[in-house]
Amino acid sequence: MKLKDFKMLETEMPKGVQAILNFGEYELSIVQNESSYGNKQGLYEIAVFKDGDQHELPGITAEGDTVKGFLTEEDVNMILKKMYLFTGNTPQQI
Repeated sequence: MKLKDFKMLETEMPKGVQAILNFGEYELSIVQNESSYGNKQGLYEIAVFKDGDQHELPGITAEGDTVKGFLTEEDVNMILKKMYLFTGNTPQQI
């Protein structure tokens, strides 16, 4: 599973693209938009959600942080793999 296997959907506020993937009890939001970390360099930002709230997840986000930015496509692919290994669930696009 790789980022290219999912459709990045256009967003209006903020203007950009986003994919939300469901991994069972966790969701992974992948964005590239006007206000995301790394957008000017064409990079991605991710956030992990659990029960509708942003959630810190060791190995995915830094301790005390729920967002990780400045990610290349390959970085996002590694996060997808880690999320799969952590949850045991194949991601389903929402």
